[in-house]
Amino acid sequence: MGALDEGHFIAELENGMKLDSIELSSEEEPATTAIEDAVKVLLHGLGEDINREGLRKTPLRVAKAFREGTKGYRQKVKDIVQGALFPEAGLENTVGHAGGAGGLVVVRDIDLFSYCESCLLPFQVKCHVGYVPSGLRVVGLSKLSRVADVFAKRLQEPNRLANEVCSALHHGIMPAGVAVVLQCLHIHFPDLESAFLDPSHQAWVKALVCSGSGVFENEHADVWDDFLGLLKFRGINKDSTVMRHSSDQSWCPARSCSGAKTSTIVESINPGMITAVASIISSLGEDPLRKELIGTPGRFVKWLLNFQNTNMDMKLNPVHLNPDVEISFKKKQMQSELNLSFWSQCEHHLLPFHGVVHIGYFCTENLSTIRKSLLQSIVHFYGFKLQVQERLTRQIAETVSSLLGRDVMVVVEANHTCMISRGIEKCGSNTATIAALGQYSTDPVARATFLQSIPNTSISQL
Repeated sequence: MGALDEGHFIAELENGMKLDSIELSSEEEPATTAIEDAVKVLLHGLGEDINREGLRKTPLRVAKAFREGTKGYRQKVKDIVQGALFPEAGLENTVGHAGGAGGLVVVRDIDLFSYCESCLLPFQVKCHVGYVPSGLRVVGLSKLSRVADVFAKRLQEPNRLANEVCSALHHGIMPAGVAVVLQCLHIHFPDLESAFLDPSHQAWVKALVCSGSGVFENEHADVWDDFLGLLKFRGINKDSTVMRHSSDQSWCPARSCSGAKTSTIVESINPGMITAVASIISSLGEDPLRKELIGTPGRFVKWLLNFQNTNMDMKLNPVHLNPDVEISFKKKQMQSELNLSFWSQCEHHLLPFHGVVHIGYFCTENLSTIRKSLLQSIVHFYGFKLQVQERLTRQIAETVSSLLGRDVMVVVEANHTCMISRGIEKCGSNTATIAALGQYSTDPVARATFLQSIPNTSISQL
């Protein structure tokens, strides 16, 4: 205690990290400022007040997240591998077998994230790297993951990412061969209309790709059996891996939409927003005119407009109860609606978060339960906005409470993309929030009963 003065401590809390760690170099500052200016244009295009609490620092936070998430453009593999090659007696220039001289070395389950070049949304990667040493030397194992991270921290698609990691390791280590397998997971975010029409919408698109060099260049080579045999408990085998080529159809959900519908929507978008996204791409060190990136600004803005600030009102018909009649707790029955899907957008980083909402309430004998479709509508109404999970939970609880005129408890469980692509970079983490009103706020037994009814299933996907 006493190590920090109050003003320094408050500033540190507001920034989410120590002040010393957020200083920008003179080289990075112009690019960061350009991204900030572009984000302000996007927020204005959404009808938001960039000076309101919660959004004032969003442009800087988004700029820092983008710069951190694409720092691979400013890193060199040579700097990582050089000095990490170690002599190892017994490793000849010939190719051995696993367990013998020149045997296979595998590093599994490297958690990475990358920004999709088609839509600018982060996607998750589980990376597995193997190589067969040669030339009397091995490489420090941590360098395999660091090299993979250099190429992941760029605008990418799975096939190119696998090929670039494989090629860089092969030229940097000069082994007998390198193999890379990637398990990729891309969020499939619905628009508001499809969220209502398709309650069973699949949240993720998966891709399993591999790349090989040297002895792994032939996908039917026996050495692949050794490598994939060490990955069999991860649902990976020779039949499930795909040697993809650049001509393959894009895996990004944003590119799988109907071409005519997408073209019409993009043409109606504020051109200033599209120019702003192109400016962000350029500030990251990419060429927005590269053929794979030409349509990216339009796709990103189209997705962002799902969260446009509108004056749309929710018209609900509340249940009218006689205030003079006191209802005994004993005559109330607990009702619940579990696993209502929601999709939202973090207002701090402009990154998606999604998950499920559980709603519990008490219902008297003479009143029917509320329809699931109405509760789902309330969830979507507040979800498709720039949000924070705590506010989302409170708004759903207060709205359901005003509708029913009685006791409500809401639990929201969510996966946050910002937990993966920045900060702790922790794949598989999720967040739960609670709002309790009426009897639930004072009765621990009621809260415990409702919480026990929630399925004990993780919303993690990778």
